[in-house]
Amino acid sequence: MSIEKLSQIIDNSNNIVFFGGAGVSTESNIPDFRSATGLFNENLNRNFTPEQLVSHSFFFKHTEEFFKFYKDKLIYKNAKPNNAHISLAKLEEKGKLRGVITQNIDGLHQMAGSKNVLELHGSIHRNNCISCGQFYDLCGLLSLEGIIPHCKECDGLVKPDVVLYEEGLDEDIINKSIDLISNAEVLIIGGTSLMVYPAAGFIKYFKGKHLILINKSETQYDNIAEIVINEPIGRVLEYCVLK
Repeated sequence: MSIEKLSQIIDNSNNIVFFGGAGVSTESNIPDFRSATGLFNENLNRNFTPEQLVSHSFFFKHTEEFFKFYKDKLIYKNAKPNNAHISLAKLEEKGKLRGVITQNIDGLHQMAGSKNVLELHGSIHRNNCISCGQFYDLCGLLSLEGIIPHCKECDGLVKPDVVLYEEGLDEDIINKSIDLISNAEVLIIGGTSLMVYPAAGFIKYFKGKHLILINKSETQYDNIAEIVINEPIGRVLEYCVLK
């Protein structure tokens, strides 16, 4: 019944915003961080915690170790959009979805066809030399010789445009996300445990009619949502949009 009700809400609204986390991409075989099978529960490096491995200070102090982890665990070059990404792109095409706000860095929303995507934590597809600013896409980064990527122009260190621990989110992206959420009629939150701040706090800006939570496990905000669905998000959105 919850999925049927969500389907009706989607059919009747042209002002939907989607806010998503790692669970949106797990169905594309990209592991999340916090689930039982997530990266944070793997024995990745006995000397450092996963949070340390993807921190700003670690990037500069242990650059080789950072890139070993980054290239092995955070880049999935062959990943393809799943039914969640495809459904959201379809909703935007129909004029129903105003935008996607994502905590993911994989670029799968854009690959599926979504145009208005706000990437809170950046993207693996953008990389810049910290010395001269030279841009490298993902293929360009991976084509650079050695574990540590050095710029072809100046030999400077190339840094991925992903938000690491100890770094702040982009203010412009934050403001655009808050604007989308605060003006939405329907807010669908999917594939996120709503544990990571400040992103998880965005929910407080929603003043619309329908708050929907789709996540495999419970979240701290389940009690304020109109609909809570504890099922894989790709399956749910496929039923509601691609049926």
